[in-house]
Amino acid sequence: MNLLDRAIGLVAPGAGLRRAQARAAIAMLARSYEGARIGRRTEGWVVAGTSANAEIGSAIARLRDRSRDLVRNNPYAAKAVQAVVSNLIGTGIMPRARAGDASLSDQADRLWARFAEACDADQLTDFSGLQALIVRTLVESGECLVRVRERRVEDGLPVPLQLQLLEPDHLDASKTGDRPGGGFVIQGVEFDALGRRRAYWLYPVHPGEVAMFRRASLTSQPVPASSVLHLFDRLRPGQVRGVPWFAPVILKMRDLDEYDDAELVRKKIEACFSAFVTGADDEETLGSASTAADGRRIESFEPGMIEYLAPGKDVKFATPSHAGGYGEYMRVQLHAIAAGVGLTYELLTGDLSQVNYSSIRAGLIEFRRRMEALQWQLLVPGLCRPVWQRFVATAQAVGALPVDPIDAEWTAPRFEAVDPLKDIRADVIAVRAGLMTLKEAIARQGYDPAHVFAEIAATNAELDALGLVLDTDPRKATPTGAPKPAE
Repeated sequence: MNLLDRAIGLVAPGAGLRRAQARAAIAMLARSYEGARIGRRTEGWVVAGTSANAEIGSAIARLRDRSRDLVRNNPYAAKAVQAVVSNLIGTGIMPRARAGDASLSDQADRLWARFAEACDADQLTDFSGLQALIVRTLVESGECLVRVRERRVEDGLPVPLQLQLLEPDHLDASKTGDRPGGGFVIQGVEFDALGRRRAYWLYPVHPGEVAMFRRASLTSQPVPASSVLHLFDRLRPGQVRGVPWFAPVILKMRDLDEYDDAELVRKKIEACFSAFVTGADDEETLGSASTAADGRRIESFEPGMIEYLAPGKDVKFATPSHAGGYGEYMRVQLHAIAAGVGLTYELLTGDLSQVNYSSIRAGLIEFRRRMEALQWQLLVPGLCRPVWQRFVATAQAVGALPVDPIDAEWTAPRFEAVDPLKDIRADVIAVRAGLMTLKEAIARQGYDPAHVFAEIAATNAELDALGLVLDTDPRKATPTGAPKPAE
């Protein structure tokens, strides 16, 4: 308090207290979040405190349609989808059965291999192909529905079970409100009174194809949640529907397309070598002349042509202005687009002109962390484990597998090393130091350790039977290939 505040406090304590409170409030405002202030810098910044479902419900259809249009017509959007699919799925996330009995695990693995080949309800691909299509739909549309279809035993399938992929358009987003018994529906997803998913309101056919089918196809029907897998990347608690991954950059990619087209038109105009003849008679020509539809005379030049003009005649050439910075602007915008989609600039564009070994390795490490998070937090718990559990239950119900607990260990495809020699040496050192097991090192390469060990044992036995000694055999050769001294 200054001297004036103290004097006012002595004469009128109430007024002094109010002055002190006002000063404290002003000091608090000075220390508040700048992003929450209202002023010239935040003028026009309109925000809403709505929930994730309220925001998504009013925008999801248009976001989905625009995202798909970008993938169809924008080369960078198409490349982004391909990059995510190839790095997230690759050759597929594959299971290895884990049961109390090794023979039972082998039996389950063999049956899964047969099931994976025939699990597509459309009979066009296998389980790995379905995974790739699911991820592609996730990027383009924000979510994907997998309907688990039970089949008859007489259908001749290895396991009477198949998977049908549906685009999110099949969900009836108009179904929103309360349901009997305390349940409720949000954008086609029905919940019970405890907030557990109970059913999905699905159209029998894609709404975009309704003109090809009967009108009753527009009527949605509830499908039990136990028969539907709903995959999407949850960004907020309570979120029910997914958002296309291009949502943060849709406008930027559209604007970049228009800028690129404008630059192309400008280049075409610059390439037009135009000349304007002044002071010439109507009969005088500079080059070969032709007549336009409106009667105007148009002349064109020929290579190597020399024309002598009469005194007083002149020719003026058009000089379009040159605009630089095209490449730099495109590079900056593509960096922002890559960040919004979750890729590196090099993966999005294929441009490796500004990277070295260290920079690209650091960028790929961060990108691969994102891919691994999606693999183990989205795809494995949302798709792989439920499908495996349903596969085992169905196989046991029809007698194809014994009624014993059978779990699975999932292996994601390995990421290609930037420098394989250094990475393998690092794994060898980690195994020798006890920081990693040999099984972990093999699994990181995308292989099943049990199968690798079995192949190594079989190969060593065959080599010993033939009396062959290779310098790659660690039992009989040193790391440099020299024979080991006899013990």
